[in-house]
Amino acid sequence: MTSAASPEDGRPATPASAAPRAIPAPPTPVTPIDGSITQLIRLVTLAGRVFARALTRVRVEGELDAIPREGPLIIAANHASNLDAVVIGSWLIGKLGRRFQWLGKKELFDWPIVGWVASRGGVHPVDRSTADVEAFRLAMRILEEGQILFVFPEGTRSRDGALQTARDGVAVLAMRSGAPIVPVGVAGSSAVWPRSRRIPKPGGRVTVRVGRPFRIADLVPPATDRRAAKGLATDVIMRRIAELLPPAQRGAYAASTVADVERPAAPEE
Repeated sequence: MTSAASPEDGRPATPASAAPRAIPAPPTPVTPIDGSITQLIRLVTLAGRVFARALTRVRVEGELDAIPREGPLIIAANHASNLDAVVIGSWLIGKLGRRFQWLGKKELFDWPIVGWVASRGGVHPVDRSTADVEAFRLAMRILEEGQILFVFPEGTRSRDGALQTARDGVAVLAMRSGAPIVPVGVAGSSAVWPRSRRIPKPGGRVTVRVGRPFRIADLVPPATDRRAAKGLATDVIMRRIAELLPPAQRGAYAASTVADVERPAAPEE
């Protein structure tokens, strides 16, 4: 049924069922990721250095001056102990004057005090029970905003302190973002706080070796098949880390050096 036009006002008839067109809601603005070094981060890094020095002797060496002081950056390290993130973050954040962004399991934010500090210290919650797509998008956003993304390519702590076979996620991030990668090797941390222990065992020495930054685009031929490129890029990243570790910790990447991976194959005769 329709409403007829009024002969007095001359307005056209309008269907009775017509409804006003909905106005789409404006997109929710995205808050930029905080890259500042806050007083809380200064306090946490200081506490981390005090804690680590109470357990072991810590030495940081390598290509620190070559690390970019601005722009997107991926710091990729081996993961042999709970102590790794403590020594890397506590020493390098201060030396670089740049805040790290981390992807952490969402359960971490349920812990008293730790969760509060994590939410204000650059840790971003990730639901490990769902697909990795959201974590990848978050990591890309961190890099697109010119921040430092800190990652463990192995994904979890090694059981024996040696390198495990890594996932391809970091390689894909590096290829899509174009961000340089800084390899970091942490030696000796598994002896102080192995995965099998809930509390650390004081003693020994932990050495953090920083490698020279590099870009995947400079090492992987552009014509390489996408799947092959991911595997090759992951291998290059892990062997760069392996070269910073003692032979006993090179694990799955001890068979050959990074030079063997990057060197083009000799033509067949």
